[in-house]
Amino acid sequence: MHNCDSKKTGKILLLFLSIGTGFCFFLGTTFYHLITDRKLPNFQAKKIESAIRGSIYSSDGFLLASSKKIYKAVVNTYNIDPQKKDLFVSLFSIYSKIPRDEIELKLQEKGNVVLSYDIDSKSASYLKQLNIKLNTLNVFRSYEDKNGNIFKYGLSIVESGESRDYLYNDAMEPILGYIYKENDKRITRVTGVKGIERSFNEELKPINDLLMIGKRDIGFNVILNKDSNFQDRIDGYDIISSIPLKLQKKIERLTDKNKIALGAKEILVGIMESKSGKIIALASSARFNPNAITKKDYPALNASAVEYSYEPGSIIKPIIYSILLDKNLISPTENIFLENGRYKLHNFYITDTRKLQSSSVEEILLYSSNIGMAKIAQRLEPQEYYESLQAFGFGKQTGIDLPYEKNGTIPDIRRFRSEVYKATVSYGYGLRTTFMQMLKGYNTIVNHGIAYDPYIVEYLQVPQQIRYKLKHQEPLRILSDKTAMEVKNTLIKVVKEGTGRSAQVKGLTIGGKTGTAHIAQGGKYVRKYNSSFFGFVSDAKGNEYTIGISVFEPNEIEAYFASMTAVPLFKEVVELLVKENYLYPSQ
Repeated sequence: MHNCDSKKTGKILLLFLSIGTGFCFFLGTTFYHLITDRKLPNFQAKKIESAIRGSIYSSDGFLLASSKKIYKAVVNTYNIDPQKKDLFVSLFSIYSKIPRDEIELKLQEKGNVVLSYDIDSKSASYLKQLNIKLNTLNVFRSYEDKNGNIFKYGLSIVESGESRDYLYNDAMEPILGYIYKENDKRITRVTGVKGIERSFNEELKPINDLLMIGKRDIGFNVILNKDSNFQDRIDGYDIISSIPLKLQKKIERLTDKNKIALGAKEILVGIMESKSGKIIALASSARFNPNAITKKDYPALNASAVEYSYEPGSIIKPIIYSILLDKNLISPTENIFLENGRYKLHNFYITDTRKLQSSSVEEILLYSSNIGMAKIAQRLEPQEYYESLQAFGFGKQTGIDLPYEKNGTIPDIRRFRSEVYKATVSYGYGLRTTFMQMLKGYNTIVNHGIAYDPYIVEYLQVPQQIRYKLKHQEPLRILSDKTAMEVKNTLIKVVKEGTGRSAQVKGLTIGGKTGTAHIAQGGKYVRKYNSSFFGFVSDAKGNEYTIGISVFEPNEIEAYFASMTAVPLFKEVVELLVKENYLYPSQ
């Protein structure tokens, strides 16, 4: 009996010890979890949305260049429930339009896998909705790595970069420019290389990325409340050009047509609003598609209007003439002996195409006499010759809002001590100018002796569609109004009576000067030419434009004189301005 009670007591004691041990273990475990960090899934979320580069518009409202985001789809293979992997592949294939076998191949990798780098905004939006559905269907599960970290990520749709689209392919190239891509930590950014893209790169650059940090919901979206952090997205400024696309495209077609007809290397056409310096067209036949630049496009990437300098030939004559007239060194009615078309200056011979015994100073310009220009140019002292060319803008940049503008070349002032050098410069040799310098120089004569800096961008536009007009350099007076008007009237006579007769359009006032310049190669002049016609057109309503035409290296066998190349194109351009309602001929 006693032995039986002893066994019963032992069992009860053992039971109490077991219960006590279990209770102590429970208390210890509870205390441990209270005083140590728990490895739970992260309930915080962070969202970054990159701002993008500003757009470029034409003055008539056409979108020329714009940026768009590209997204990538990322998934962690450890978070996909093996039982629902097939469902994930099927749905992702439907939403992304990526074949199943491609997705399955990529999912053979372990860890974070990029399923696609090139997803557009619309598809990215659909895939974000898919992520919510996949979470609802419990396609994703939590996973604990070897370090004891627990994580659960869904399908992540994140930005991979930014792409730039040029909606009208080669339109307005090369002055519109192009970009290159560079890595900026987590994404790819674009930066301007040439043209407007380069000169306004800082204004176009994105200003501020969107940043959201806070608690997340089931779809891994940030919940915005008083505890979250928020920074707004601000894209780059938009650029509004002064050039209307409709006019520019039609001018480009003219350059293309004439390039083929004349067998030219390149043709440039520039149209400037005389009273402001605003460029309304700057077209080249050498263009490229910035969406797909190839090796053969490399020669066209530079804007010849500002990056190529050349000896101008006879188009410089009105500028030298105006300098002499403004300094009272010549009189238009004064008679000059022209040596019957052949003149020896020291050991250098100067010839004229039109062999005249003599003419008035004004007729020197009308008939483009090299001999006449050589003789009257000697009246300029070396310093005033040099400084007057500088005042007109030669040997320095015009101030146009395009990058990599060349200065051209005016040789050292000491060269002007030479009578021969004074002579050659007077008819366009021995110095180098750019197309834009010549256009600005002619506009000074056309616009009452006042020089305006040319420009091709008129406004900056902030994302709220508010426009800010850009300020430009104050205009400078270079010639007296009287001198400018006299030279302008002589240019009108050149078109009526001289070398520019085929530029006339009924009901409009047109003036200008032709120039056909030999090209030097290897230290000597060869049988290649640059032909130009620079001038202006105005109507009775007060509309007035300075226009420059340059035909680089036309076919030297058939037709290369400016009167046969640049002048007919000038007339076509004027007729187009009439058709497009920029000019109104009197009846």
